[in-house]
Amino acid sequence: MNISVRLLSGLVCVILVGGVASQHARGQAARPTIATDADFRRAMKELSNWGRWGERDELGAANLITPAKRKQALALAREGRAVSLAHDVPQEKAVDTPAFLDRAVIAVAPSVALDRYQYTGTYHGVIHSHLDAVDCHIMVDGQGYNGVSMEEIKAAGGCPRGSINALKDGIVTRAILFDATRLPGKAAPQGWLEPGTAIHRADLETLEKIQRVKVSPGDVILLYTGRWKRRAALGPWPNATGFAGYHIDVAYFLKERGVSFIGADGPNDVSPSGLPQGVGLHQLALVAMGISIFDNLDFERAVDEARRLNRYEFLLTAAPLRIEKGMGSPLNPLAIF
Repeated sequence: MNISVRLLSGLVCVILVGGVASQHARGQAARPTIATDADFRRAMKELSNWGRWGERDELGAANLITPAKRKQALALAREGRAVSLAHDVPQEKAVDTPAFLDRAVIAVAPSVALDRYQYTGTYHGVIHSHLDAVDCHIMVDGQGYNGVSMEEIKAAGGCPRGSINALKDGIVTRAILFDATRLPGKAAPQGWLEPGTAIHRADLETLEKIQRVKVSPGDVILLYTGRWKRRAALGPWPNATGFAGYHIDVAYFLKERGVSFIGADGPNDVSPSGLPQGVGLHQLALVAMGISIFDNLDFERAVDEARRLNRYEFLLTAAPLRIEKGMGSPLNPLAIF
């Protein structure tokens, strides 16, 4: 009798454990994938924040940075240590630098010296540290976030709403630096991710456990791939070679967690991505969700500090230039530990 009861109990336990495992597997399998244009169109609708903060909203997911969130973030500046998150502005042409800053000295006198700054092309792209405006810079089917149309942009001679000037009061919030070189099997022996290495939503969840952090609404998430470390060691490489970065499925993580901004030490989207032309995280983040993007930041010093402290969350401050109708801005964000 006792043997029968024990056998029955064991069988019940096996069924329950098996059922839970099967349920977990089904949950994992049910996670949406984005591999085709049809998947992308579905995600554009599922993840959309259009109208969430009003039809004329210009801030997008930055609305999630509340006064309470800022106060929480300010408490993270425990060490009082500030670290720049920007790379030096390139001033010379290179294989990965089609546009650069043309800095010219225009006057030197006993009482003053003057210089002039102008870009030879756009600061957008894969080399300059900059922040994309939530509207206008990236569009899908001729529309940016919250429905700003290319016709409106042309008529206004710039971004009519949701321009970079919408962030003129700056960004003050909590940032989490995801060190992707800590992911098992991802990093090269030299300590960087090779071009084309994709970081998926599951990788971010793994890094949360490894780094003992949890992304919450109003956060900025930043991805360290060792891009600048690789460039310093091997030299610049053609942009067609690609970059390590976020896989497009990270978009679901962003929406679920209420992320306000994303950034990386490259152009954010992994490339080559294997996705159809015009399908990428830039499109889903900016156009559908209103999540602005920091491109080509430099985390080498910040990641050293995070590793030393064993703390990957910090106060982030960033202030774009006040450019009315601007579609982005070069800038120098700060991590304050």
